[in-house]
Amino acid sequence: MSRIDYYRDPNAPTANSVVPSVTVVVRDDSGRLLLIHKTDNDLWALPGGGHDIGERIGDTAVREVLEETGIHVKLENIVGLYTDPEHVLAYDDGEVRQQFSICFRAHPVGGTLRTSSESKEVRWVDPAELVGLDIHPSMMLRIRHGLDDSARDPYIG
Repeated sequence: MSRIDYYRDPNAPTANSVVPSVTVVVRDDSGRLLLIHKTDNDLWALPGGGHDIGERIGDTAVREVLEETGIHVKLENIVGLYTDPEHVLAYDDGEVRQQFSICFRAHPVGGTLRTSSESKEVRWVDPAELVGLDIHPSMMLRIRHGLDDSARDPYIG
């Protein structure tokens, strides 16, 4: 399924759904960031995805990173909540989803990099290399917040 991200675009379609989701800022011991090249919109992004019924939101974050990248992570804290109604995702099946994303910080504890049906490339990226990658502005906001070591939230529930 493909999608188009609309961010503060007056011509964006009206949202018809909201799905809680997560993104995860994963940094290794060298400070590199784990990114995926998404298959649905051809952009670079943090790993993440939709929350499933019956799981804790922290478990969603751990599961999505593993599914999309092959990397096992341990959560550290919450970067922030992203619920901008002016950011909608239009899917080719007619769903237009309002953004509702909880972004976590985590560090790797095992696994091996691999792609999935949602990621055509997965790699560790030095933050200085971010400028050369095609990253949506709303994702870049999460990345900037996640790289800011002065912002710490001690609660993950």
